[in-house]
Amino acid sequence: MCLVVSNGNMKIAIDINHPAHVHFFKNFIWEIEKKGHDILITASKKDVALKLLEDYGFDYVNMGSYGGSLPEKIVNVPIMDLKLLRAIRNFKPDIFVGLASIRAAHVSRIVRKPCIIFADEEYAYPYYNAFAEAICGFSGFKISGNKILKIDGYKELAYLHPNRFFPSLREFSDEKKFEEQDFAILRFVGWKAYHDVGRWGFDLKTKRKLIRELEKHLAVFISSEAQLPKEFENYRLRTPPDKIHDLLHYAQLLVCDSQTMTTEAAILGTPTIRYNSFVGENDMGNFIELERKYGLIFNYNDPNKVIDKVVDLIKRPNLKEEWSKKRDILLKEKIDVTSFMIWFIKNYPKSFMDMKEDSSKQYRFVS
Repeated sequence: MCLVVSNGNMKIAIDINHPAHVHFFKNFIWEIEKKGHDILITASKKDVALKLLEDYGFDYVNMGSYGGSLPEKIVNVPIMDLKLLRAIRNFKPDIFVGLASIRAAHVSRIVRKPCIIFADEEYAYPYYNAFAEAICGFSGFKISGNKILKIDGYKELAYLHPNRFFPSLREFSDEKKFEEQDFAILRFVGWKAYHDVGRWGFDLKTKRKLIRELEKHLAVFISSEAQLPKEFENYRLRTPPDKIHDLLHYAQLLVCDSQTMTTEAAILGTPTIRYNSFVGENDMGNFIELERKYGLIFNYNDPNKVIDKVVDLIKRPNLKEEWSKKRDILLKEKIDVTSFMIWFIKNYPKSFMDMKEDSSKQYRFVS
């Protein structure tokens, strides 16, 4: 397939399936629209994804939900494909773009238009590989192939790179609560995604231990995708979803069973302890790199080791200053992902051929 764009203007269909995808694409959308290109956003009803789109002022087509259970998700794949096909019928996109989006890849093949998939994990790869034209695998992506480009950055750098993210507490109604005390954030996920089947994070007993240990030294706030037990309600982080990264930046520590928020905190220079059943020899490459190369996170599948590391980190003097230096090293090596996306999508397919010929061309976007 070849991309043919008249008058230099593109019609780009962007498919969103998770709140993190909203953050990933927001700067790209704002900047590419300023250049005169047209965007159609389609979005799944997943956690706070639709609210984020509304908070940022984006128009979108609500695709509904894939469902909560694995059988529901499987049954809904062709239904979601059909919904997307209907959504783009009048828009007639020149190109589809998604973050590990299965339906964007499927529908692009049906309408014979190219699809660019960005990917930071391998779990969805078998479902879009045969249909997408180009796959941009971020740091740690383990699969190689003719369609795959290796991008030296994390998806989170699309919205947390210092060129684009300017943290502040000034917009918080309870600003002093965060300014006048050191605090830690606990993040618990819901474990309902298709790739979470058979996986787990913190149990209730360990959550209680974490809170008891942390609040000896820090204020504790909980961000939870899953429903919180009543005993934890006093710790609930009541903040708009589009402001969570500001708090992550200022936090002394993040302890979580989340995947995305782990990388977000690391990029922001916040010490992070990650616990879940994905951790091990077959863990995702970005987490291995962030731990072994940059020393920004700690990965555990033993809850007792999490508690021990919490105690160790809390006792370290100048903890945030130490992490800030590690973060600086990372930023000197990784690209500004949004700038890369704009160049790559705007110039596709030539940009793909250029990267295949010389992948170092991406380093023009290091700043």
